[in-house]
Amino acid sequence: MPEPTGTTPAGRRAAPSAEPEAEQLAAQLADVVGRLLRRLRSTSSEGLLTPTQRSVLARLDREGPATTAALARAEYVRPQSMRLTLGALESQGLVERAPDPEDGRKSVMSLTESGTATLAEVRAAKRDWLAQALAAGLDGAERRTVAEAVELLDRLTGH
Repeated sequence: MPEPTGTTPAGRRAAPSAEPEAEQLAAQLADVVGRLLRRLRSTSSEGLLTPTQRSVLARLDREGPATTAALARAEYVRPQSMRLTLGALESQGLVERAPDPEDGRKSVMSLTESGTATLAEVRAAKRDWLAQALAAGLDGAERRTVAEAVELLDRLTGH
């Protein structure tokens, strides 16, 4: 039985012979990155946090304390929804509320030590899964190819 076009005997995709069109490559890359992100999210969830809760914790870690309204705008959700998310995080002891130093009628939310530790656990679970998948699914030459692709993607994103 002949091998399907575009794959190697081991079932892996063969290297493309012609230069790919930018539009086609963009669609394929967006699809693969989307699947990878979904897999990483499902790997790290363990029922501990919802995707929105993880996103809010990561934003507070990255950008520092913020008001409910600012977080709602940044996460593209209604303030009422963000209040519910923050309430759940606060009840778990992952964020804390403090008066806004510029406007005492408002409060700002920030990560607690427990929130920082939980976020680190979630990130570690993602990295561990990905490292195991790379080690088990790719040989040394393929991992070098992925490393080269990471450098190119880093350059593409402006880092």
